[in-house]
Amino acid sequence: MKKVCVLTATRAEYGLLKPLISRISNDSFVKENIVVTGAHLSPEFGLTYKDIESDGFDIDEKIEILVSADTPSSISKSMGLAMISFADYFARSKPDLLIVLGDRYETLAVCTAAMNERIPIAHLYGGETTEGAVDESVRHAITKLSYLHFTSTEEYRNRVIQLGEHPERVHTVGGLGVENILQSKFLSKDDLAESINFKLDKPFAMVTFHPVTLEDNQAEIQFQELLNVCKLYPQMKFIFTKANADAHGRIINQMIDKYVQDHDHAVAFTSLGLKRYLSGLKYAACVIGNSSSGLLEAPSFGIPTINIGDRQKGRIQAASVINCYPTTSDINRAMELALSEEFKVIAEKTINPYGDGNTSIKILDVVKEQLKESEITLKKKFYDYGG
Repeated sequence: MKKVCVLTATRAEYGLLKPLISRISNDSFVKENIVVTGAHLSPEFGLTYKDIESDGFDIDEKIEILVSADTPSSISKSMGLAMISFADYFARSKPDLLIVLGDRYETLAVCTAAMNERIPIAHLYGGETTEGAVDESVRHAITKLSYLHFTSTEEYRNRVIQLGEHPERVHTVGGLGVENILQSKFLSKDDLAESINFKLDKPFAMVTFHPVTLEDNQAEIQFQELLNVCKLYPQMKFIFTKANADAHGRIINQMIDKYVQDHDHAVAFTSLGLKRYLSGLKYAACVIGNSSSGLLEAPSFGIPTINIGDRQKGRIQAASVINCYPTTSDINRAMELALSEEFKVIAEKTINPYGDGNTSIKILDVVKEQLKESEITLKKKFYDYGG
């Protein structure tokens, strides 16, 4: 059997990877090694590695890298710890392939260690753009470190090729988030309310807001603008999911705790888990914030997304997404539009541009085909796009 290492560092990342992990675990040709790191292992962020274990998956190794701070220098220190720790892990385990998803700083560090150990990397979701976040640079860097590429749309595939990757190694597979939605069994609205101990007797919004990492000292200001709008809607309820372990994320989480303490129409969670989160989307009136979930998954539920600021700027968007500036007046304008009967009709008819829900089997088929070859050559040639 070929050994495939799957990396996960956050709750959102694992939620997307879950159908692929499940498919690999049931395959006779490949053996998966799940390696857990980052926020998964932090009590502050909910010890979400337990979600992986409760789903019945074995974790090969837990590698702690987080520094308990959210400054740019602490992020660099966490990356350094990741490189040191994963260098040891890869030297011991020697996987035939490393699978990573997304654009987080710890992923870049792990991929650098894998590159030095001559381990081929398969990268999910290169070619995307998020102009307001440092993730943009991280994602493209991971693309250049990787051998196999899986993109969610054809436009993103072309962008990876434009970065010099050969078309034969770049595959459009759609979004794993869409597959999660199509395969999930959702909680009833009453069961969801009981599960989160929060009455859902009024229309409610799902709220997730992360720092915009290329805008210094703006997290507190921008998130306060969002909270100002929440105060204008006492007739609604709000379910907050907290920010990840990004620079300045703790500021947002402290503000959420204070708001929930002072307002009985809101509740907050470090992590809802995949089933409860998707069930929340199913019954929500809208999604508010700047999380990629509002663009990638919410459209499949036919609900409006209020996308605040520049964090997701540049991503392909469905017709159900309303973009707004991070100001009280503009967020409120977007809120009024999202809750209007006219826009609800638009959202309900929206087609999600991120695939048909068969993503994991497409990825695994390509991975197996590559691993069946006698040798993967890491001597990549730069492909001149359009040349």
